[in-house]
Amino acid sequence: MTLQSKLDAFKADFEAGKPPYNVPYRVIETMHRATAELIASGAAARARKAGEVLPAFSLSDQEGNKVSSTDLLARGPLVISFYRGVWCPYCNMELQALEEALPEFEELGANLVAISPQNQVNSRKSVAKNNLTFPILSDPHNDVAAAFGLRFAMPDYLVELYKSLKNDLPAFNGDASWTLPMPARYVVGQDGVILYAEVNPDYTRRPEPDDMLPALRLSASRRVVA
Repeated sequence: MTLQSKLDAFKADFEAGKPPYNVPYRVIETMHRATAELIASGAAARARKAGEVLPAFSLSDQEGNKVSSTDLLARGPLVISFYRGVWCPYCNMELQALEEALPEFEELGANLVAISPQNQVNSRKSVAKNNLTFPILSDPHNDVAAAFGLRFAMPDYLVELYKSLKNDLPAFNGDASWTLPMPARYVVGQDGVILYAEVNPDYTRRPEPDDMLPALRLSASRRVVA
């Protein structure tokens, strides 16, 4: 079963209000409106693309260890997943799919990291919840997401909905800005050039892990031994 088919099945049950979700239609309608507006804004087209240079970063992982893109690329190509947080079921399913694909990435010499605005406590929860063996990096204020062109401000009506659902993003993230990254996936070669980029303003749509293998094979063929 593909990642997207799992996401589609979850979405169908969630939007149908099946237990244990029991979500009112007004909630679904509001989420659809926000997604449609983000798509219409053209924000995804302004994000970093294949052929562009990776914005360098240094962030803390879930244990507080500093992780830099420079150090990661010195060891091989890099897979990066930007995701919203442990509170997002679509993100958790994506992380699980990436964990399953991790041996294939490693065979091609690649490292995998996920980047989220959530704080380290919640990143540790993500690692435990999804049985992850790769690091989750905390991106305070979505600054790295902004450098990739992924950060967006949530509209006021969506903020009010999240508050009504007790989905307290300032508490999750340690940041009062109510911003999120668009979900995105990147493959970066050792020279820092992006080989693969997939950005989707619809958070229910995610690329398959296998979609990145051609770019990783290309990068492996060019690999620099440190």
